[in-house]
Amino acid sequence: MDQAFIDQVIATSSGRPGALLAILEAVQNNHPNRFLPENTLRYIAAKLRIPLARIYSVATFYALFNLAPQGEHTICICRGTACHTRGSRELLESARMDLGLNRGEEDSLTSPDGQFTIRTVACFGQCALAPVVEVDHHICGHVNERTLEREIAAVRAGHEQ
Repeated sequence: MDQAFIDQVIATSSGRPGALLAILEAVQNNHPNRFLPENTLRYIAAKLRIPLARIYSVATFYALFNLAPQGEHTICICRGTACHTRGSRELLESARMDLGLNRGEEDSLTSPDGQFTIRTVACFGQCALAPVVEVDHHICGHVNERTLEREIAAVRAGHEQ
C-alpha cells in the first residue's frame, strides 16, 4: 500500500462531491493489480474518519471496483436478458474454457497465469447489440464464440482491438 499516494489523493479530493468514489478509483488504478486490498480500505476509512462498512458498501456496490487482484486484461460478458437469450452464457463458458478457468458461479475469475480476468455484468445497456462483450474496455456487439476466440487471441498476441 502506497500511503503517501493515498494521502495525496485524499488531500486533493476531500470535501468535493463524490470524493469517496474518486479516491477509491484513483487508489485502485494506482495498484499494480488494479484492486482495493482490505488493508487499503481500512487505511482510507481511518484517514477519512468514516466507518469501514461505508467504504466497503461503496466498493462492493459499484462494478468499477475490485476487491481481488485483476488480470492484465479483462473480458466482461453481459448477463442481461437480451444477451442471455442470444447466447451470453455459452460465451462465458467458452471463454472460461479457453482461458483455463474452472466452471463456477463467481462473478470474476482470473486465469492461472494472471493475464486475464473474466467478469460478468448485469447489463451494459447495449441490448440492440446482444450478446455484448467488453474486452479491455472495448465493446464488441453481436459476439459469437468464434468472434470471442479471435478477440482473446488478438489480446494474447498483443494486437490492438
